[in-house]
Amino acid sequence: MERAADEDGLGARERDILALERRGFSGPGAKERAIREELDLSPVRYYQLLNALLDDARALAHDPVTVNRLRRVRDARRAER
Repeated sequence: MERAADEDGLGARERDILALERRGFSGPGAKERAIREELDLSPVRYYQLLNALLDDARALAHDPVTVNRLRRVRDARRAER
């Protein structure tokens, strides 16, 4: 059951992805397990959606700290290549 878009224009799935990114995970595989169990997504699809969210102004308005942190990580990884 999909919740309606919030006042920021993000859908429930997008808000849930950002919420999962704010959390810390204890051990190897814990994040992937949470992605599958809580969001019912494959990790590959999750990261595709997350990457698109990082370029979405609505996501930045909703959670600027998380989005900016993830953008810095993504940019650093791209610079290493």
